[in-house]
Amino acid sequence: MTPTTSLRRARTAAAVAVVAALAAVTVPATTASAAPGMREAAIAKARANVARNAGVFGFGAGQDLVLKDVVLDADGASHVRFDRTYQGLPVVGGDLVVHQDGRGRLKDSTRAAAHEPAVASTVPKVPARTGAADALTAAPGVRDAVSSPELVVWAADGTPRLAWRTTVEGTGEHGQPAGRVVVTDATTGEQIEAYDAEHQATGTGNSEYTGTVTVDTTPVSGGYTLKDPVRGHVTKDARNASANSLNSGSGTAFTSATNVWGDGRKFSTDRSTAAVDAHANTAWTYDYYKNVHGRNGIKNDGKGATVFVHVGTNWDNAQWSDACFCMMTGDGNGTTDPEQVDLDTMGHEMTHGVTSATANLRYSGESGGLNESTSDIFGTMVEWYAGNSIDKGDYLFSDQSTPPWLRRFDKPSLDGRSADCWSSSVGKLDVHNSSGVGNHWFYLASEGSGTKTVNGVTYNSPTCNGSSTAGIGNQKVAKIWYRALTVYMTSTTNYKGARAASLNAARDLYGSGSAEYAAVAAAWSAVNVN
Repeated sequence: MTPTTSLRRARTAAAVAVVAALAAVTVPATTASAAPGMREAAIAKARANVARNAGVFGFGAGQDLVLKDVVLDADGASHVRFDRTYQGLPVVGGDLVVHQDGRGRLKDSTRAAAHEPAVASTVPKVPARTGAADALTAAPGVRDAVSSPELVVWAADGTPRLAWRTTVEGTGEHGQPAGRVVVTDATTGEQIEAYDAEHQATGTGNSEYTGTVTVDTTPVSGGYTLKDPVRGHVTKDARNASANSLNSGSGTAFTSATNVWGDGRKFSTDRSTAAVDAHANTAWTYDYYKNVHGRNGIKNDGKGATVFVHVGTNWDNAQWSDACFCMMTGDGNGTTDPEQVDLDTMGHEMTHGVTSATANLRYSGESGGLNESTSDIFGTMVEWYAGNSIDKGDYLFSDQSTPPWLRRFDKPSLDGRSADCWSSSVGKLDVHNSSGVGNHWFYLASEGSGTKTVNGVTYNSPTCNGSSTAGIGNQKVAKIWYRALTVYMTSTTNYKGARAASLNAARDLYGSGSAEYAAVAAAWSAVNVN
């Protein structure tokens, strides 16, 4: 998950620039609350700064900038994120962030792998139908598959070439959305890479997880419906339709004459029971991002998502869909596993939407591991934020729905698959396992190394370099990681780039001479990321 960045030589391979420490600590402002004029002015100045510093950004003839996101700091500084096109084609790995001071002057830059994305020709020698056929072959097990090829400039490894990026979409064996993204060279037909099109967290689910909770509903004729009037999300019954047939208008609304929902039982015949957990946990996720990070919804636009329960047939999983802007949960396996709608799982899946709307970490290699780790981190933080007496905050991911846990942060390798420490081969692992490096870093930065008991759970976290580390608390580390994700990371950020991004964020929030900055650096070194 390069070449030089900004006005200095790159210090890491992820093109995340590390700049001189700020004289004063900068506390980010809430982008959504900033005056529209300030936002538009920052965008205009960012475009001008790219044009004036074309050599720094590798910006030249045939290129255009497509606005992705804007972060405005309290001191007037701004961070404007763009995707890039070349002769109208999307540049994969061409995204960049323009960092500006309060007067709109270029302060620094962050770039993905591509620097100069020009290709010799934008006319493919391999036709689209060939790329589509190759993609279908590379996606076995996907029923009713449809392939959609898109011509792109592929430069995720820094070398631009014309390519077909083909998305294969269909249905998995349990009716869940399934698919692959296959990238092939449009000149030679060579397959460049292939990765899953969907972000999933596999679990078993075995109860209704948070006891008696308050759910926000909307009055309708004859009663109430599960539409949150504050946050905007609506929870619906998919009626076991396959996920690829769903859109935000699909499904059946839940209604109640009494505003009392569900019975709290496993495998309940009351279909609203699973909806209670899904609806409440979506609200907690929304509130966490808004109240802790100032983010107003998944895309920071105030819009709520559609949440579906009872998706597919015996689908023992949950996942987020960007295309639908929906959260989807299945019924479990029908014998031992109920729906996976617990707090950290719901937070995990919806965080994939936040990542897509910001750094858009590619779901492949080290970037893919960081994508999954980000969802684990913030899914866990949603659990801590909720403060539920039944599902207490911990560093065990999906412990409620997949007991004793699906993944853990203090020593990820205890699952028999995940990596505790970074190595040059980490990017070759499945992204759910390479995420262990980021999860381990988060634990060490939060709690430190060695044995300790937190909320009744005993942890014993080693370090990869033999050091002893002290933590600064997960609240601070999560704020640092959120700023790193939304301001400094790009689609091709790898673990070394994530170290630089998080140090930039720690500097912004606490200062380069702070204990927080030192703890972030020490935790990265402790997982062999230097």
